[in-house]
Amino acid sequence: MNNIKSRIDKLRKELHQHNYNYYVKASPVISDREFDRMMEELMALEGEHPEWDDVNSPSKRVGSDVTKGFEQVAHRYAMLSLMNSYSTEEVGEFWGRVSRGLGDEQFELVCELKYDGSGIALIYEEGRLVRAVTRGDGRVGDDVTANVRTIRNIPLVLEGEDVPAWVELRGEIVMEWGVFEELNERRAAAGEQLLANPRNATAGTLKLLDSRVVAERKLTSYIYYMLGDDLPSDSHYENMERARAWGFNVSDATRRCGSMEEVQEYLTHWDAERVHLPVATDGVVIKVDSLAQQRALGATSKAPRWAVAYKFETEQAVTRLEGVTYQVGRTGAVTPVAELEPVLLSGTTVRRASLYNEDAMEALDLHLGDRVFVEKGGEIIPKIVAVDVEARFMVGDRLRFAKRCPECGAELVRLEGEAIHYCPNSAGCPPQIRGKVEHFVARRAMDIAMGPETVALLFSEGLIGDVAGLYDLQFAQLANLDRWGETSARNLLASIEASKEVPFERVLFALGIRFVGETVAQKLAAAFSDMDALASASVEELMAVDEIGVRIAESVRAWMEVSENRALIERLRSAGVQLKVSEAALAERSDKLEGKTVVISGRFTEHSRDEYKAMIVQHGGKNTGSVSRRTDYLLAGEGMGPKKKQQAEELGVTVLTEQEFLSLISE
Repeated sequence: MNNIKSRIDKLRKELHQHNYNYYVKASPVISDREFDRMMEELMALEGEHPEWDDVNSPSKRVGSDVTKGFEQVAHRYAMLSLMNSYSTEEVGEFWGRVSRGLGDEQFELVCELKYDGSGIALIYEEGRLVRAVTRGDGRVGDDVTANVRTIRNIPLVLEGEDVPAWVELRGEIVMEWGVFEELNERRAAAGEQLLANPRNATAGTLKLLDSRVVAERKLTSYIYYMLGDDLPSDSHYENMERARAWGFNVSDATRRCGSMEEVQEYLTHWDAERVHLPVATDGVVIKVDSLAQQRALGATSKAPRWAVAYKFETEQAVTRLEGVTYQVGRTGAVTPVAELEPVLLSGTTVRRASLYNEDAMEALDLHLGDRVFVEKGGEIIPKIVAVDVEARFMVGDRLRFAKRCPECGAELVRLEGEAIHYCPNSAGCPPQIRGKVEHFVARRAMDIAMGPETVALLFSEGLIGDVAGLYDLQFAQLANLDRWGETSARNLLASIEASKEVPFERVLFALGIRFVGETVAQKLAAAFSDMDALASASVEELMAVDEIGVRIAESVRAWMEVSENRALIERLRSAGVQLKVSEAALAERSDKLEGKTVVISGRFTEHSRDEYKAMIVQHGGKNTGSVSRRTDYLLAGEGMGPKKKQQAEELGVTVLTEQEFLSLISE
């Protein structure tokens, strides 16, 4: 047995090193086939000996079936924002502020590329990754450790000298342009809404509950800061070099500068060269190198005084408009997309640009073949900002907005007072059906553990035709799907079964009725305790509910009058989905907060923020996001924002602790 344990340890150590060689150093020393052979041997041995399981094994890189939600974690060190500068003059002013703050003491600055992704805090204890936390609000973030373990260039175990017993590495999780474009191409082929930019794609990927999908998205990382009580050096630059030696991916573009001239050279160089980078950047971060000097300079409540972000100017390109296509979302909203002659912009080849709606198209006065100016503000999805009218020669006809749905052929409608056109064929338009299922299974709706790829697969295989079809799925159907198996099938069916206990207000939100968000769903469920009562309510009765206006009321009424929707409700009822407020919830209702407005701020131990929001509605109150003269109570948790507390005190708003609030509603 000791020989087996030694073999497992040896395989793990060698695979960690090969991962580092391939994903950080870009210098593999073995073939892919040999790597796969070693991984297969390790996974086989781990399967036979679960007593030696290790969460930081290289085998965890492939992800697991389901991640059980995301725990909120307080940062030991706040993740502050950075002050922005938009010119070298403003960077010079930063240099002057640092010089004055240090009493003309000599200092050096470190210049680093500002990667455009999702901030992450990686916690290591005794050299092993124990937690990965998103930035969140800077004070509290989500624990996404299971997903981060799938990112190949983040070491799970640190190797080398001077590894502290506890250390935190800050960095940016990013998606390379090539991966992003491939992902959008797959989504376009499936008729799904395109992702706006790699930053949003990265943030969304980190929040997926299936870490296997996270692994498939091929996220990468760049480390830019080290925190702890026992760091290798007082120099930020030297600490980053040590982090590189431990196995982290630290940008080769990092440079230490001793003068403003050197900083200027760096900014000029990367303003031009960034287009050749494989990932999105939107500027440069400039930091004081000495940690002692950083502490001396300190920070405001929002940003450190020892660092500043220099933002690159928005890049523009000119290309030719080849046509317009249309995307259909889950609500039937139709978005025009410009098809462009490929052009290089901000490091990626741009072929498409959003045109938003008919009014935006009309304002541009687009003609087929026009020369158009395309812009990528902050590395986001491109947009057409102008037309080169002087270059308009022998172009095609003026482009008009589509009259019919490009997916199902239904005649489009545009509601009075709205800019968006809609496809009314909600029951028969494929992208709408897929989008509705994706919305239905979301965490804040029915919380069924499946992502867009799984939805598309089930739809393409003909296993589901609407949300009710999820409850008809059989084990044999799922287990025989490509790249599936018995474990995946059981997990999905268990998640679907658990969704039958989701309360009525979330079911109502999950149905995707236009204009019915989470808060509106809660109010409707509170006013009409079951689906039958809601379905028979008139527009006037719906408008009698607090904050339900004519637009929402008419939308709900119209949805309920569609025969396919009524049939859908009956199928969900037969499946056992909750279509009425439970007796227990009804018994707990009261008017103790009737007419009261409550603002929630901070972190809580007894219940989540979402649960407190539901309690406020349950007891007749109203939840808002900001303190005003109309606020009655501020429910204050740990780490509450100081600004909200100050506003509450100035306006005479009653501040309640968690226990005081619970006592108030239980009196």
